[in-house]
Amino acid sequence: MSSIQYTKKIALIDCNSFYVSCERLFNPKIRRKPVVVLSNNDGCIVSRSNEAKALGIKMGEPYFKAKDIIIKNNVQVFSSNYSLYGDLSRRVMRTLKRFNSDIEVYSIDEAFMDLSNFSDDEVLNVGQEIRSTVLQWTGIPTSIGIAKTKTLSKVANHIAKKKKSGVTNFIGIENIDPLLEKVDINDVWGVGRQLTKFYHKNGIYNAKQLKNKSNTWIKKNSNVLGSRTAMELRGISCIDLEKTESKRKSCVVSRSFGQRIEKYQELKEAVASYCLNASEKIRSESLIAKSITVFIRTSPFQSRFGYYSNSKTVDFPIATNNSIEIVKTALTTLESIFKNGYRYQKAGVILTNLSESTNGKNLFSSEKDEKISCLMRSIDNTNYRYGRSSISLASAGVQKRWNMKREYSSKIDTSDFYCLPKILIV
Repeated sequence: MSSIQYTKKIALIDCNSFYVSCERLFNPKIRRKPVVVLSNNDGCIVSRSNEAKALGIKMGEPYFKAKDIIIKNNVQVFSSNYSLYGDLSRRVMRTLKRFNSDIEVYSIDEAFMDLSNFSDDEVLNVGQEIRSTVLQWTGIPTSIGIAKTKTLSKVANHIAKKKKSGVTNFIGIENIDPLLEKVDINDVWGVGRQLTKFYHKNGIYNAKQLKNKSNTWIKKNSNVLGSRTAMELRGISCIDLEKTESKRKSCVVSRSFGQRIEKYQELKEAVASYCLNASEKIRSESLIAKSITVFIRTSPFQSRFGYYSNSKTVDFPIATNNSIEIVKTALTTLESIFKNGYRYQKAGVILTNLSESTNGKNLFSSEKDEKISCLMRSIDNTNYRYGRSSISLASAGVQKRWNMKREYSSKIDTSDFYCLPKILIV
């Protein structure tokens, strides 16, 4: 009989300080230097390098609060660039699928992978190979945690982030209690702020204490999710990999403006631009929308200017992903809810009741519909090649004073070598 063991193994691959890593990829000068990335409108810090963490800069902290530390220590600051981050995320996920197609893309920078087809003895080497391959092929550093369950792999990943090797393997360890004891309860997957408070009141401060709590206590004081977490910490798998990507049912594009908007023309341009973005997204997934919701609102914190918020939903006569039709309907809807005399802070559109596209062919299809479909494909291909909004509708405006604040943008929107901006050296 073979002594080689094949047990259930789940790996969590997490990109380290992902947004920062993306910015560093195209700017080698900022490697090993403190770097932060800001949220929309340059509001809060959403990603930090290890060097920035060492300075005491906190996650989620408003930029203005950390500005003194940032200036004093010459911290490099970047506006969020989700086009670039999304592009690099897709490259990382494609690289992971070369090892096993059974992966669950959990977030933009995380993925679970089934490694059960590898033996217990070789799984650590596989984890190290995955890490080195992702780094070599994409330039993005990762941390990898391997365990029998998704929750334990999360814990293992948390430990891996603090190790030079970047890989932690729980497989084959008989007693993981000493490791779980070092993990705070709030760092356990699925344990939020309120649940942390509850556990603290009951003397549970780390993962080991939750794991070893009696079944009676867990059934009495926890819901289904809490019970699953405890079982998973014991090595009993309760949460399967979600391997199939479910089609989205709606598509939201909304932004807070870089400055308050009072003119209808500027609000109209913003809504038209959001429609173009949303329609491009659903076309990329071969979806069509049955209805659209347009919403606008002012700031609730500037009462002296008055507060106004409104939305309206309209059905399309025929489900569509045609940008021209979507923009036309949205602007008509906007006109019906717009009110003069307010300083608008935010607007957005929601495409709902999404379904699979039939390539524009239905009972009422015509030659005109086919021509429009070809036009949309041409626009999408051009914008992919030369950058979003290279081709747009006039209704989306040109100057776009309403755009989000992006004072620190790197202005690189893709990792595709052939789509990168060309720099002339004189």
